[in-house]
Amino acid sequence: MNGLHLIADLEDCRCAPALLLDAPRLEALCVDACRRHGLTVVGRLFHTFGAGAGVTGTVVLAESHLAIHTWPEIGAVTLDVYVCNFSGDNSARAHALFDEMVAVFSPARANRQAVERGRPGKSA
Repeated sequence: MNGLHLIADLEDCRCAPALLLDAPRLEALCVDACRRHGLTVVGRLFHTFGAGAGVTGTVVLAESHLAIHTWPEIGAVTLDVYVCNFSGDNSARAHALFDEMVAVFSPARANRQAVERGRPGKSA
């Protein structure tokens, strides 16, 4: 259960506006980034909500997941990268993937959080 969950709310993204609308492009970008950072892709699902609407997508990893949601009408993105560190420490990979994804969207403002999850033997 030991893991690292990185989350961000990205506002006023200065990337090409079409990126926030293009599910196939986002899927390819996310899958390629996960692989490049040494994470194991085992599944994926990306969905567009219609003309001019956003995209929601998830890359399922053997180590856990990457999730992304876009709001093109306000230039916003929410991003989740969660990795399990039970059998090996994937924290550096998670941080590198997360930083790359944030940079792709080039937000004017980014509210980032890191949460350590599921520390066996430690109660909340």
